[in-house]
Order: sequence, then structure tokens, then C-alpha cells
Amino acid sequence: MSSWLSQFQHIPDKDVIFVGLLDQKTDDFNRTSWIPQIEGAKTTTELPGILDKVISMVPMRDESGNLERKFVCRTSNANMYPAKDRSGCLDEIEEAHLGKLLAKIKSATKRGE
Repeated sequence: MSSWLSQFQHIPDKDVIFVGLLDQKTDDFNRTSWIPQIEGAKTTTELPGILDKVISMVPMRDESGNLERKFVCRTSNANMYPAKDRSGCLDEIEEAHLGKLLAKIKSATKRGE
């Protein structure tokens, strides 16, 4: 599975988006973390090293207490969601709008960030 995913690193000028589910895991110290549901035992740990961006869409409360979906885009986040932004152009939390997110990434790439 990891070898198959690595092939996408060599496709120039194309955006490849994988959609998947997250599993909640609790360790021996009662700490909760989230991992992607994916085939292959090693793939879960190798996935962030292969991909440029890993983004988790999760429900979060806004300032008024309403539940809304948000994208978690940075590795160090409070709820330990899988996330990674190799370019550094994304905030920790972004609006859950794929079109706006891709536009932000592409504009940062054009500026050379």
C-alpha cells in the first residue's frame, strides 16, 4: 500500500485527494489519539511521510457553542488529529471548504512560499 501511495509523489501538476475515516484509539495511559483507517499495518505510520498535506475534517464548537465542521491542518493540535502541512501555508484550523483550501495552497505555491 505504501509503495502504491508513493507513486502519487511523481505526478506533476495534479492534485490527488484521498478521503478516509478516522479510528479513535486509547493507549494504556488513557490518552486518546486518532489514526486513519487504511489497509496495511505500516501504511498508517508511513502516510504522513509520503503525502504533502494530511487534513482531518472534524466537528468543533465555534464561539457561540454551535457545532460546525473544520479542517485541522497542523501536526501539533489539541485533539491529536492526524494532520500535516509540509508547505506551512495553512493555519492550524481552516474553514471546511475544499475549494478555498486548494486556492490558498495554490496561491502560496505561486508566491513560492
